[in-house]
Amino acid sequence: MISLDEQFIKTELEIEKMQAAGHVNALALEEIKKLIKPGVSTRDLDRTAETIIRDHGGIPTFKGYPGPYPYPATLTISINEEMVHGIPSGRELMEGDIVSVDCGTTLDGYIGDSAFTQGVGEIGEEGSRLIRVTRESLYKGIEQILPGKHLGDVSAAIQEHVENFGYHVPRQYTGHGVGRQMHEPPQVPNFGIPGQGLVLKKGMTIAIEPMVLVGTHKTRVLSDEWTVISADHSLTAHYEHSVAVTANGPLILTKVKEN
Repeated sequence: MISLDEQFIKTELEIEKMQAAGHVNALALEEIKKLIKPGVSTRDLDRTAETIIRDHGGIPTFKGYPGPYPYPATLTISINEEMVHGIPSGRELMEGDIVSVDCGTTLDGYIGDSAFTQGVGEIGEEGSRLIRVTRESLYKGIEQILPGKHLGDVSAAIQEHVENFGYHVPRQYTGHGVGRQMHEPPQVPNFGIPGQGLVLKKGMTIAIEPMVLVGTHKTRVLSDEWTVISADHSLTAHYEHSVAVTANGPLILTKVKEN
């Protein structure tokens, strides 16, 4: 009998297809980074990302995703205390905001999923440090993605780095497996114990996504039924890459591929 984790091990060809999807996803997000300025609406950013994805033969993975109601956009754009799943709208970015952008692209049946956080113009010292620590924690987790390591090693590396700076990780929102579906097993928490949990195997593909809050690990969902905010309205940040476990170490799938 094939175990649950073995069902989601990818072949080299499947990983190449995920890289292709991740490349398109990265192209869209790199363009969005250039456009994040005061006065730009989140809806305009969303339209730009959708155009880039479709122009490259992809499909926006998030659009229509099941939830309290089908998700209505290509991106999730979460501002300041909004941690994840913010819905693009006519809201305009303001100087000093920090903005988390998450995007998924489906290409040839496979998915690339990644996210970043960026300041709008000049931001305060707390926001700058939060963004830096969150990004660093992503790569601390990625460093642990090796055959024979445990998921707990990945989770603990993220948690330790975040908490060393006095920040917090949420308990009910996690990273996840990714491939033909956006959310496949296993769940990848941003907290854990080294040496515990699923043993990583070559061919596994997972989305590592630290979400970090300044004041508390507690969150709540707004009345739009999608947007998740920090319970105390403190600042938040979010980074994500889709990553494959290989014999040579972690392979980040959601980067722009060089020709």
